[in-house]
Amino acid sequence: MSIEIFFIAVLILLLFAVFDLSVGVANDAVNFLNSSIGSRVAPYFVIMIVASLGILAGVTFSGGMMEVARKGIFHPQFFTMPELITIFMAVMLTDILLLDLLNAHGLPTSTTVSIVFELLGAAVAVSLIKIMHAADGSMTLGEYINTGKAMMIVFGILLSIVVAFFCGAVVQFISRLIFTFDYQKRLKRYGAIWGGVAMATITFFILVKGAKGATFMTSETVQWILSHSLFMLASIFLVSAIIFQLLISLFNINILKPVVLVGTFALAMAFAANDLVNFIGVPLAGLNAYQTAVASSDPLNITMVALSKKVQSHTLLLLIAGVIMVLTLWFSKKARTVTETEISLGQQEEGTERFESIWLSRSIVSMVHSVVESIKSLTPRAVREHIGRRMDPNIHQPVMAAVQQPSFDLVRASVNLMVASAVVSFATSMKLPLSTTYVTFMVAMGTSFSDQAWGMESAVYRVTGVLTVIGGWFMTAFIAFVTCFVFAAVVHYLKVPGVLLLMFLAVLMIRKNHKKHKGRVRETEDQKIFNLKKVDDAHLAVSNTFDHTAYLLKEIRRSLDVSFDALFDQDVDTLNRQRKKVKQIQVWSNIIMANVFKVLRLLQKEEPHVSFKYAQTIRRLQKLSDGHRDIVLRAYVHTSNKHKGLLDVQVEELKKVKICILDILEKVENSFNKKEIVDYQNIIDLYQHIRDLADQFNKVQIERIRNDSSKTRLSLLYYGILGNCLMLTKQNIKLLEIFNESFQFDKQLSESYFKFDT
Repeated sequence: MSIEIFFIAVLILLLFAVFDLSVGVANDAVNFLNSSIGSRVAPYFVIMIVASLGILAGVTFSGGMMEVARKGIFHPQFFTMPELITIFMAVMLTDILLLDLLNAHGLPTSTTVSIVFELLGAAVAVSLIKIMHAADGSMTLGEYINTGKAMMIVFGILLSIVVAFFCGAVVQFISRLIFTFDYQKRLKRYGAIWGGVAMATITFFILVKGAKGATFMTSETVQWILSHSLFMLASIFLVSAIIFQLLISLFNINILKPVVLVGTFALAMAFAANDLVNFIGVPLAGLNAYQTAVASSDPLNITMVALSKKVQSHTLLLLIAGVIMVLTLWFSKKARTVTETEISLGQQEEGTERFESIWLSRSIVSMVHSVVESIKSLTPRAVREHIGRRMDPNIHQPVMAAVQQPSFDLVRASVNLMVASAVVSFATSMKLPLSTTYVTFMVAMGTSFSDQAWGMESAVYRVTGVLTVIGGWFMTAFIAFVTCFVFAAVVHYLKVPGVLLLMFLAVLMIRKNHKKHKGRVRETEDQKIFNLKKVDDAHLAVSNTFDHTAYLLKEIRRSLDVSFDALFDQDVDTLNRQRKKVKQIQVWSNIIMANVFKVLRLLQKEEPHVSFKYAQTIRRLQKLSDGHRDIVLRAYVHTSNKHKGLLDVQVEELKKVKICILDILEKVENSFNKKEIVDYQNIIDLYQHIRDLADQFNKVQIERIRNDSSKTRLSLLYYGILGNCLMLTKQNIKLLEIFNESFQFDKQLSESYFKFDT
């Protein structure tokens, strides 16, 4: 092959670097945004500006990390330039595909782990090919692979999971003991000292420990910083403490806000310094390999000894990469999707959980609960009670409107940022590509654990979420290794056609992931409809509930309409789509019910006479969503199992029932939207009509059972659908009754028409 082919390959690698930057930042934005966004420390655009500045500053500290891609996993002196280009091409294709796939599903994974295991997989593949084709067989796999460094990197990444969780939990426990949940008045006493410690810690690890990797600093400057680090640490602490005390005393400013914003800057900077190698390290290594080969007399056969030595990174290239990262941060919708996962797992308040309970999470929660109870029994009662009072969020938590609480407070946000930036920056100074995702995620989980955010009502769901994410990390490592191993073999044997084939595959996969992500975003936007407005007025809150219920009724009506027709036509694909829709409607129903609990707290204070009737909304919504789910699942299971379809006469009967129930759903929906009872007499007549139809059809169905024209499974399906339709209509009537009495349209109307059993 000619050298010009490899020039084109290097250009492709650089283009891949641009795309990988955008994909990688979409994944890793969670690392430095979740604390600020979760605590609502500032408007979203302010947080983004601070993070953007941190990224631009951080890329100039990443020079030392670039060596990992060149010589951290394999020994470049044993490879030629074409072999390294093969490795790097496979790595970039795998990395883009893998990260885009996980981003589309909203799972924060580790770009460090992916790049390390991709490099390992591709290097092992090419090394094995070299060994198989070697005549003398003198080289072994262990000589090609930098086993010691690779094992140290992997061990450091795994150790970071435990260290980050433990550090986050301990520091948060101490911080909460000092400040409690009612931290405002204690900030005046200890805030300046605490803020000084936070600022000194953040600045020390970012500046002092990160200076060795800075591309813009001379060796003399770095040496001066390192030799005067203790003086700088004390100075930063003293100056920060004085400034914070003045802000507290003279301006009554909550100094945790600037601490969190500075921490966001610091962690964004640490992320850029540590993780930039994951995105552009491989393409830059490919560029270095090409430049070294071209400068030699035999470019296709010379070994890459030069790459095993220190290579100075170009500050301009790093800054260009930083600009691309910043643009991605502002415009990527996937970045927001990934961020939401971590925030939901660390939120202080109970709410709709994203993950379900599994046996492993239940076992872990049970075990931890037993250990905690044992520790409590060994702790003196006075100490236990004192700690309990200071750690109880119900005693000290500030009074806030039920609908506008952040996911967690500023104390936890500042600890998240301080601990995570310290751990990541220390690893950067040791030239270890530590996973910022692992560190920040586990720190956040450790602090939420100390804050008792994982209460008995939510612990199993949060633990399931953590296990899901961690399991995804290990799967990432395995998939990255295997996929990159295969890709490297394809590129080596098929050459240019192999690269083109893999690029075509990548385009198809990314397009598919993009469609999936659009669907997820659409679901998220639909779900936002059910968020309560920021109001303290009980009457308006109740009105919001019925607005949300109207939307839910509309979606149930549409789903039933489609499901009935699909059942009549035995269209299993449509029923399968509606089965997935059922889960979404269940989530919406749960959100409305969770909102009802919040509204009840307002009603208890302002309008206690409404609370009892309004509380019945929960029961009605449960039965509505359960009835809808049962109809769709019965239809899907019956059809997918290829059982005999409904008889023509049964179809005609259910069509009449369908017309009635859809009509009732629409009329109740209109009443809720217009905030008045519309066509109430017609609704009552329809309800009575569907009951009469049910009685009539039941008698006819009994005859069909007797003459054996309707088999057992068909009869179960028929009765199940008919019974659920009756139940759905009754729940709509009961919701209309609650609506009437909540707004007190007409008490006589309530007595005359809404007399139904529960």
